[in-house]
Amino acid sequence: MKSPVVKRSIVIAGHKTSVSLEDAFWEALKEIATSRRLTLSDLVASIDSSRTQGNLSSAIRLFVLDHYRGAAGGAHGHGTGDRTGTAPTSVA
Repeated sequence: MKSPVVKRSIVIAGHKTSVSLEDAFWEALKEIATSRRLTLSDLVASIDSSRTQGNLSSAIRLFVLDHYRGAAGGAHGHGTGDRTGTAPTSVA
């Protein structure tokens, strides 16, 4: 059985690293980067530099969750907030 988690390579802060994410999180991350007019690498670098614990893949998942919770008007239940230091993109 194929795992739904896919390992992908990305260059952040000048070095190549890999993250293991489900397709849904990867697609959502690309959408967020596009909506903020950032490259995927720049957005991931921002997430990476803001995380205080855990691995990068987990930090990305939490970032995506926080983004869409904010867009839906929901509370940040786990207290992590937006890891990029910028406001979530609003939804009209």
